[in-house]
Amino acid sequence: MKKYLLSTFALLLPLLNFAKEAQEVGIDQKIDEAFGSATGWFVEFIFYKIDFGGGVEIFWVLFPLILGALYFTFYFKFINFRGFFTSVNIVRGKYDELDHHESLVAAGDSTPGGDNIETIAVEGHDGEVSHFQALTAALSATVGLGNIAGVAIAVSIGGAGATFWMIVAGFLGMASKFVECTLGVKYRDIDENGTVFGGPMYYLTKGLKSKGLGGLGKVLAAVFAVFVIGGSFGGGNMFQVNQAAQLFEHMTGGEESFINGYRWVFGLVMAVLVGIVIIGGIKKIAKVTDKIVPFMVVIYVAASLFVIIANYDMVGDAFAQIFNGAFNPEGVAGGAIGVLVQGFRRAAFSNEAGVGSASIAHSAVKTKYAASEGLVALLEPFIDTVVVCTMTALVLVITGNVTSANAGLNDADAILLTSGAFESVISWFPYVLTIAVVLFAFSTMISWSYYGYQGWAYLFGRTKKMEYTYKVLFCLFVIVGASISLGSVIGFSDAMIFAMMVPNMIGLVILAPNVKVELKKYMDAIKARKS
Repeated sequence: MKKYLLSTFALLLPLLNFAKEAQEVGIDQKIDEAFGSATGWFVEFIFYKIDFGGGVEIFWVLFPLILGALYFTFYFKFINFRGFFTSVNIVRGKYDELDHHESLVAAGDSTPGGDNIETIAVEGHDGEVSHFQALTAALSATVGLGNIAGVAIAVSIGGAGATFWMIVAGFLGMASKFVECTLGVKYRDIDENGTVFGGPMYYLTKGLKSKGLGGLGKVLAAVFAVFVIGGSFGGGNMFQVNQAAQLFEHMTGGEESFINGYRWVFGLVMAVLVGIVIIGGIKKIAKVTDKIVPFMVVIYVAASLFVIIANYDMVGDAFAQIFNGAFNPEGVAGGAIGVLVQGFRRAAFSNEAGVGSASIAHSAVKTKYAASEGLVALLEPFIDTVVVCTMTALVLVITGNVTSANAGLNDADAILLTSGAFESVISWFPYVLTIAVVLFAFSTMISWSYYGYQGWAYLFGRTKKMEYTYKVLFCLFVIVGASISLGSVIGFSDAMIFAMMVPNMIGLVILAPNVKVELKKYMDAIKARKS
């Protein structure tokens, strides 16, 4: 261990010097430009817009996301609505005994929950975390800056009406989350120590092999693993800490801030805290997130409600703007379709439904029934998009921060726009929001470290050496992310996260019948319990 720590320090020292020099001489800008020229083709491909004429341009990646979510909604007979209260009861622990009483297992089920042959030998290991912990671990990766900055961008470009389509996208995304997280549990691997390895890498290989498509499954799984590693270093790491550092610097004096020129120190502190948590694996991550996430959401929603209640006489008009703007937008490029695109795009970035990332966290749940966790997971887009994003949008609309003057916002400016909207009603809240953003960034980073490691382990093996190599690299990227400009890097990492959807959605559509079987097993077990 000493040798490993010395090696880490040897890597860390020159990186700290580079981070400091980057801010002093502008090396970061040069690196950003060079990175952009090298990766621009990939970003352009993922975010290529199909021109439908009349100023309507739609990203091609939105089609599989939207059409897939619609397909799952109808295929599973509106599970996103009819399964809502069952989901709440599962999180409450109402059906926990189903995982412990074999007499309640549905008839004809040879192993509880229909586990794959790989997990039968370790049936005693039901998972690593509770339903609630798995939900909060996944939520910690989705509830974050997208709910603050992303919403501001959506409404500044698409107007108030973009909020309506974000809500629609949230409801549809619930069905996609149900499918991918059910598959994540069904096809997970559990090693001899009880450690769970799950996610699209495993249900793409195992699931498609069961359909006679083993070759396709291996290719899709490998592609997904590469994308999830890239996404973890970029959007799940550097972007998060960069924006947190930027807002922290702004709220502590801007150019006069004590961290101006020393943002690498902010990154170093965050890297140490992240390292302490992620070394412990999903159990340690879950213990942290199941405390941070509810706290963050309650604080943020409470402040939003305060702003809304303080301006209760404007709420009716705000909803009228949202509804009318969704179908009769004024002065918005692309008309109603343009508003729809902005709403769906930002919702997809925020809740990641269909991307496959959340199934990695949910696969570690303690359950023998795959569909039970799929039902829990469908609450995620509801909380993230339908509740939190809508709250942000209402605050922006009520405080008059939906104007064409803000249409050119980048993510950093969008955070400041949201902060200003709260400040107009609660003068001291930007300071609380700064703390919340730091916590959002922290929780997102620790969850994405788990996602990235799962992809890393799939490609390079599950040895301790490989595990610590990834985790050290992840922590080093935290320091870099806080220090340098990330224009091109963020475009690339966002593209990687969206690219994860392509191999994942192919697998979800093919394996949807398997999910229907799992849902029937679990619902039959609930009926048997009641009788």
